[in-house]
Amino acid sequence: MKKNPKSSAHKRPTLKDIARDLGLHVSTISRALNPETRHGVSPGLADKIRRASARRGYRPNAAAYNLKTNRSRIVGVVIPDITDPVFPPIIRGIEDGLARHGYVAVIANTDGNAQKEAQVIDSMRGRGVDGLILASVLRHDRDAVTAAEGLPVVTVSRRTDDTDYSSVVHDEDDGVRQVLTHLASLGHRNIVTIAGPQTISTGYNRYSSYVHHCERLKLGAAQPLASFARAFNETEGERCAEELLATGRKFTAIVCANDRLAVGVVTTLRRHGIDCPRDISVTGFNDMPLCDRLYPPLTTVRVQHHRAGLEAAEAMVGIITKSVTTPRHIVLPVALVARESTQPPAAVRVERRLQTHGNRASRK
Repeated sequence: MKKNPKSSAHKRPTLKDIARDLGLHVSTISRALNPETRHGVSPGLADKIRRASARRGYRPNAAAYNLKTNRSRIVGVVIPDITDPVFPPIIRGIEDGLARHGYVAVIANTDGNAQKEAQVIDSMRGRGVDGLILASVLRHDRDAVTAAEGLPVVTVSRRTDDTDYSSVVHDEDDGVRQVLTHLASLGHRNIVTIAGPQTISTGYNRYSSYVHHCERLKLGAAQPLASFARAFNETEGERCAEELLATGRKFTAIVCANDRLAVGVVTTLRRHGIDCPRDISVTGFNDMPLCDRLYPPLTTVRVQHHRAGLEAAEAMVGIITKSVTTPRHIVLPVALVARESTQPPAAVRVERRLQTHGNRASRK
C-alpha cells in the first residue's frame, strides 16, 4: 500500500528523528531535552541537540510523559488575593524558578476564603498537579492540609504552625525591630500599631514582634495600644485608624502590619485634618510596588518578593524529584526603607530647633 505523502509530511517529529539527524543515541537526545537530566550531557552537545529539535519542530508529548513518569510537570499556585500588588512579583519568581526545571504554574485565587481554598486545591489535585505552592494558608489550616494530603506542599510568604510543610517567609521580627528602632531614633515614644489578622502567620508574628520590641526599647505604655485588622487591605486600614483615634490616646506614630493598611491609615488621617508625617508618622511592611510614589512616600520594610517565589519553586522541585527529603524553612532577610511618611514628632522638632538656635547663639 502506497504511503500518503501529505500525511507523512505532517507526521509529528520524534526523538528518533533527531537522533537520526545527529547520529546519536535516542537516550542522549532524551537526556539533553529533559531539564532534570540535562546535566548529564555536555553543554555544547545539549545546545546542538536543542537547536536540532527546534529545526524539526519537536515538542515533547506531555501525555506520554505523564503515563511514563506519573508526573504532569505542572505545579498549582494558590494565592489569597490576585489584586494585591505583593503577589505578582512572587508569582513571577515562582514561574521563573519552575521554568528552570521544565515545570509550569497554574494559578488560582481564593479571595481569602478557606472553603474556596480547599475547593481550589481539590480541583488542582483532580487535574494532576505535581505539587502545590500555597500563599493562602492560615496558621491552623486544617481544610487546606486535608485537601492537599499526599501532595508535595510549600508555603510562601506565610506558613502554618505545622512544621511538616516546607516554607519560605521573611524575617518578620527583624523587620519590626528595624521599624521601631527607626521611630525611636526620630524621638517617637508614643507608638501604636495596626496588626494584621492573627489567624495568619504574618499578622501574628509581626504583632508579637511589635509587643516584644516595644518592651525592649521602652516605647509606649505598659500595654501597647493596638487595633486588629480583619484583612490586609486599605478599607481595614481606614477602619482601624478610626478606632485608634476614637480612643483619645495621644500617639505620634502608627506601625502598620503591611503597606495596604498604611495607605488606608493615611486616608483616614487626612479626613480628620491630621497631616502625615507632620502630626503622625506612619510605617508599612512589604515595600509593595509604587510605595515610593504614594503621598507621602511610605517608610516601610522591603521584602524580597521575587526571590521568595524562586526559593519556593526550588523547594518544590526538590520535593518532587526527591532530592530534598526533609522540610526546609527558609527565612529571607529584610531591610528598612526610610521615606517621607516618618519624621520626628512635633515636640522633638521644636526642641531640636531651640537647641540648634541656642548652639548658634553661644558661638557668637
